[in-house]
Amino acid sequence: MLEARLISGRREAGCDEAGRGPLAGPVVAAAVLLPDDYSNPLLNDSKQLNEHQRDLLREEIEREAIAWAVAVVEPDQIDRLNILHASTHAMCLAVQQLDPQPDFLLIDGNRFYNETSLPFQCIVHGDALYMPIAAASILAKTHRDEIMVRLHNEFPHYGWDRNKGYPTLEHYRAIEQYGITPYHRRSFNLYRQHTLFES
Repeated sequence: MLEARLISGRREAGCDEAGRGPLAGPVVAAAVLLPDDYSNPLLNDSKQLNEHQRDLLREEIEREAIAWAVAVVEPDQIDRLNILHASTHAMCLAVQQLDPQPDFLLIDGNRFYNETSLPFQCIVHGDALYMPIAAASILAKTHRDEIMVRLHNEFPHYGWDRNKGYPTLEHYRAIEQYGITPYHRRSFNLYRQHTLFES
């Protein structure tokens, strides 16, 4: 069972993102403020759950949370900001949508560029330790996956319904055959190393 709070009685929102590593698609962040009495033994880091479990938890979190929000930063902004800044910017955008606002932020990871007026703490592997961060990880992951399935319908050659934009062999081969799309991150290395010196 994950911890409900870092400090008992404080209104803490968990923040996490999905999509730092892909070659294509947005980075998506979520912020979640859970009730004091919320618990679910299934709740965990989204990477430890299967798709069906994530979908069930997403429905419950969105129904039971005091407040939740999701924010999206698109590839062109990722290219301008760099992926770390884009990820924390997305978290801040999500936090700013919360109503009511929390007293404190629990941030998954070890770096955070705070654009809010709220105090925060970074927690490495926080999505496997604290319920609000785990809840945020599930919302960020499921919302991003939905986006990538929609983008797959527009550009079906890249397998985004399966690889969600991550650097799989299938994805690299499609880039080599069909080129890049407006949804690819041009600041990322979009080609397999052995093809860099071909052509």
